[in-house]
Amino acid sequence: MGACDSASCFRSTKSGNPIVRYLEVTILILYADEITHHDRYRLVIGAVVPRPIAWVSTIDADGRLNLAPFSYFNIVCPSPMTLVFCPGVHADGRKKDSWRNIEAVPEFVINLTNEDTAEAMNQTSIVLPAGQSEFEWAGLTPAPSQTIRVPRVTEAPFAFECTLDRVVVISDQPGGGAAIFGRVRCIHVRDDIYDNGRIELAALRPIGRLAGDAYTRTTDIFHMQRPPPANSGG
Repeated sequence: MGACDSASCFRSTKSGNPIVRYLEVTILILYADEITHHDRYRLVIGAVVPRPIAWVSTIDADGRLNLAPFSYFNIVCPSPMTLVFCPGVHADGRKKDSWRNIEAVPEFVINLTNEDTAEAMNQTSIVLPAGQSEFEWAGLTPAPSQTIRVPRVTEAPFAFECTLDRVVVISDQPGGGAAIFGRVRCIHVRDDIYDNGRIELAALRPIGRLAGDAYTRTTDIFHMQRPPPANSGG
């Protein structure tokens, strides 16, 4: 059924944007290519929430450390274990440092942050002069990895050592970005968080990213059982 193929639905306009009203719910229709970059950005970061945070450590060709948080981040698959995060392009056309570093040294660590490390993570979002380390700025401790050259964050409750699987560039223009896929080679997890294959959320205390300067905790949890397979016999 189309957007307005119902007797309960009508169209009007508001500020030049179509409005659909269906079953007493008003839906504003926005065409992505017709709104500004600023509005697209505010819309997507406000709607796609909460987002997990990848705290990505990299090194450049000279071995200098970089650490930065990215909330465009998620799981791809468990076998082979693969994660993805999406760095962007600055307004002046420069790629994010993490992206450039991974192109030079195709290894990185995705550290996870939690309530205990939230403030330090936020400090690493600062733009520092070239060559100055976010580890030092935020008072964090680099720890050697097992399989790659890039260090992990000692204070992080979880760390995934990754080698670069591939980079998919969506746009290299200002406001654009890429999806960087990492093949997980080794995992570091705090002993009190991992129990016989299960993650203890009360010990992990994860946080999520919302819009603006807002974050969320995972302290209000509910459960739903997945429905059983439908009877395919008809």
